[in-house]
Amino acid sequence: MMTIQYFHFSLAPVQGFIAQARRTRDFWAGSFILSWLSAVAMQAVKKQGGCEIIFPKPDDDFLLWLEGKGKNPAPEHGSVPNRFKASVNEGFDPQAVVYAVNTAWKALADKVYEGDLNAINNDKTKEIWDRQVKYYWELSWVISDDSKDSSALDVRKNWRSYLPPEEAGVKCMMMDGWQELSGVPKPNADELTAFWKKIRKGKTGIKSDLRVNEHLCAIAFIKRRFVRYFDQVNQPMTGWTLKGWKVEAGRPSVAYMAAVHWLENVLVQAQHYSDVETQIWRFHDAAIKLTEGNYNEWGNQIACIKICDTSHKWKALDGNVFFESALENANIYDDQEQAGLVLKELKTLQKLVTQEKPDIQSATPFYAVLMMDGDSLGKQMSDTDKEPAITKGLGDFTASVPDLVKKHNGFLIYAGGDDVLAILPLEDALSCALAIRDKYTSIFVGLNGLVTEEAKKISTSISAAVVFAHIKMPLTKVLKNAHELLDTVAKETYGRDALAVRVWKSGNQILEWARPWDCAIEDGQLVLERLAEKFASDDEDGQLSNKFLYKIRERFELLNPPSNKDKKPSDDTETFSLSADQAVELMAAEYFSSGLCDKNYKPSQRMEHAQAVVRPLLEQCRPIYRDDQKPKSPDDWRRDDKVFVDAALLVRFLAQKGVNV
Repeated sequence: MMTIQYFHFSLAPVQGFIAQARRTRDFWAGSFILSWLSAVAMQAVKKQGGCEIIFPKPDDDFLLWLEGKGKNPAPEHGSVPNRFKASVNEGFDPQAVVYAVNTAWKALADKVYEGDLNAINNDKTKEIWDRQVKYYWELSWVISDDSKDSSALDVRKNWRSYLPPEEAGVKCMMMDGWQELSGVPKPNADELTAFWKKIRKGKTGIKSDLRVNEHLCAIAFIKRRFVRYFDQVNQPMTGWTLKGWKVEAGRPSVAYMAAVHWLENVLVQAQHYSDVETQIWRFHDAAIKLTEGNYNEWGNQIACIKICDTSHKWKALDGNVFFESALENANIYDDQEQAGLVLKELKTLQKLVTQEKPDIQSATPFYAVLMMDGDSLGKQMSDTDKEPAITKGLGDFTASVPDLVKKHNGFLIYAGGDDVLAILPLEDALSCALAIRDKYTSIFVGLNGLVTEEAKKISTSISAAVVFAHIKMPLTKVLKNAHELLDTVAKETYGRDALAVRVWKSGNQILEWARPWDCAIEDGQLVLERLAEKFASDDEDGQLSNKFLYKIRERFELLNPPSNKDKKPSDDTETFSLSADQAVELMAAEYFSSGLCDKNYKPSQRMEHAQAVVRPLLEQCRPIYRDDQKPKSPDDWRRDDKVFVDAALLVRFLAQKGVNV
């Protein structure tokens, strides 16, 4: 009788490879390449005969594309997790899997080097390249006889047999600690400029892929340039041939994602007003000269832009040209004379569009990173009775996420297992998070409907972090902050099954708000989004105002009880806090006195109406923490005595799209 064993495999580093990014394209490229290599590992397992990937459910079409046999559109984003579990037969060779991954990585690296660097004939560069490519990945595996053993791989990884090489010289601008490719031993602007100027000549898309004064290591260079050569990969493996496919180079920048809805509105106006259309082309001609003829956003497929019936050239301009601050930044555009001409045309365009439609102002400088992760699934995977259902549920969820992100005008970086990573316009991020949460919940509720025994039911939920960041903020910092917000705030502090939000302006956090999903939603919509819509509307029936929201800050900073750290040892004064009803009464009086409801209500109705407007906002201002012991009893969860103003400020931020924050 043949003995079945269980092969556990992991590919690392994950965060170091994905999150170290200067552009959204780097972010996406890291995720895509990592998924591709993980898929190669899965395929190398399956090719050994009688072996099966148990968890997670493999993306079968992704695996077919590895051999050029895919039937659906070629994969465009990462969807294969970096670790998996497989059942294997006696005689299974783990080293064949390691060999396959290393061979695939080298094949891709060789294509990039041959296309971009071989002609410069620099021995230092070749030595750096070979060293960094050879020693970057840490591949861990273990074989176990126990189908329920889910910790064996983690124990193996604790051995830390991987030792990255020492790196000398000038360091990469994207990947911390790795030497850039010129081999210059000390910072020398002239030598660095001369080396990278040679590289920026003559290759397809190189000027848009590699900015002036951008110095990269081999790993970062591969991430930046692999799309130009991926379809050329044709590498013999053991028993099969690995093939690449055509991958679009255009990926939306953070500046473009911030400008998406402003650009959409401008393009719509151009279809109705000839003067706007004329000015669009004046601006286009100046901008494309500034960007050296490169349409950096070509092929990004953002839904609301794609449907605009106008020239595709307009939709593909570099996202930075839509922002005055970027045009005035010599680090982004060194030709400041031409940038000044673009700025002049941009201001003229903004003026024309505002005349035709006053509510269309300049583009918001904020975009959103959405990060989501399932709760409490890992510890249930050791239950072999639940494993098939969990595997199916995660497979269904992974398949559903791309359309949800696309529907909300987002750019999906990764969707695999219970992890989601996407970049979205400010206006769409929260509703996208809610839609993904609803899909995740419905999938697992549906699976539990097939289970008759309570012990076999899957207990899971999904938490989310949304970081609204200014386009000036380094992307690496935003991604790191999103991870911390998800793990520390949404999951640890608020008890999982929660949404956490932060707003960052030019490197400074200006607000944070979090809440369990069950306490943040009403009638299928986030309460704060509904309030923001009311705040932004022209409807005076219950409209909020800047003055009123600032009054909330003043009143509750005064009336909230001081924290223990703020009290002096000699301070024996009695502290107090407002009850929920008292808080509503106080702020309803402020709302009443503001005159916002005078026009549409009789005097006898105004206070009642004021309370109805204020109550949901103040409820969102009072923190509530989910209790694992009472997961379905929000009324019994712990509530904070204080009322925090960040919920109100978030409403204002959403309504004004980051203006005047």
